[in-house]
Amino acid sequence: MRTTTQVMAHRGASAAAPANTVAAFRLAREMGSHAVELDVRQCASGELVVHHDPQLADGRVIAHLNKAQIPHHVPTLDEALDACGDMWVNVEVKNHYTEPDYDPNDTRTLAVLDVLRRRVALHGDVTRYLLSCFRRTTVDRAHAEWPELPTAWLTVVVPDATALAKDLRASGHAAVHPEVSRVSRELIAAFHEQGIKVNTWTCDDPGRMRELIGWGIDGICTNVPDVALGILREKA
Repeated sequence: MRTTTQVMAHRGASAAAPANTVAAFRLAREMGSHAVELDVRQCASGELVVHHDPQLADGRVIAHLNKAQIPHHVPTLDEALDACGDMWVNVEVKNHYTEPDYDPNDTRTLAVLDVLRRRVALHGDVTRYLLSCFRRTTVDRAHAEWPELPTAWLTVVVPDATALAKDLRASGHAAVHPEVSRVSRELIAAFHEQGIKVNTWTCDDPGRMRELIGWGIDGICTNVPDVALGILREKA
């Protein structure tokens, strides 16, 4: 496990540049971020693109559009990963049953794995990537398909940290990603006891960052990575 808190730029340096764009990822790298979080969807022609919502700003559903119909500022997954350089990347597969592009068969997830496998074959380091999703079945499928790839479950509420930590460990997952208001010192300790990392989202408050770092949080996903990095330097 990494011994110091990692700063993960949420959709890139999204407080200073448009979220989930090449510019935001490059800026996060220039700021010195350790990692980037990005969101992956799939258009009708099969290409994987990086976008948080299932719809574009004009309301069109990405899954119903061919790549040629997607605005140029929306990068492909490969373009986004290229922009991330040597940062490690939390690849969040967007797959929720309430959304118009819900993928119960995890076809999108398998396509993401294909991209990551190809890239790992080039640079040889699978730990540069972490696949996460709010849908637990998707995370389990990803681990079953590629056990060496670190995987994490995204969640808001953690009713029983000890039970979930044991479950994630038994299922082979590397991390849990709880919403920041739910994180406590005790929660972090419960997951660490089982060897599970805790990366929280989304924290932009400097006071809360200091508290989380003091508790030994593994990763802070933030829109202001420069602020988090400054706090880490204070504590160095």
